[in-house]
Amino acid sequence: MAHRLKDKPQIWKKTDSENSEYHFLILYNDEIHTFNYVIESLVDICSHSSVQAEQCALITHFKGQCEIKKGIRKDLEPMQTALSKRGLTSVID
Repeated sequence: MAHRLKDKPQIWKKTDSENSEYHFLILYNDEIHTFNYVIESLVDICSHSSVQAEQCALITHFKGQCEIKKGIRKDLEPMQTALSKRGLTSVID
C-alpha cells in the first residue's frame, strides 16, 4: 500500500492587501519625557486605560521599546502621527 503524504498545516494570514495585515505600533524610550506625559499620551491617543498605559511606559523605560498597539496600518498611522506631534518616537512594524 502506498504511503500518502499528510497535508501540510496551513498558516492563515490576512493578505488582502498590505493595509489589511496586522502590524504593531512600537514606542521607543527617550530621556526627555516624564512617565506621566507618556501615560497621558497613550491614554489620549491609543485609548489605553491608565493601568495599561502605565505598564507600557514602564516596559518602554526598562526594555527600550514596547509594542503599544496592534492593528492594521491605516488605523495605526494616525496614532503614530499624533505621538510624533507630542515628541514621542514610534514606528509601525
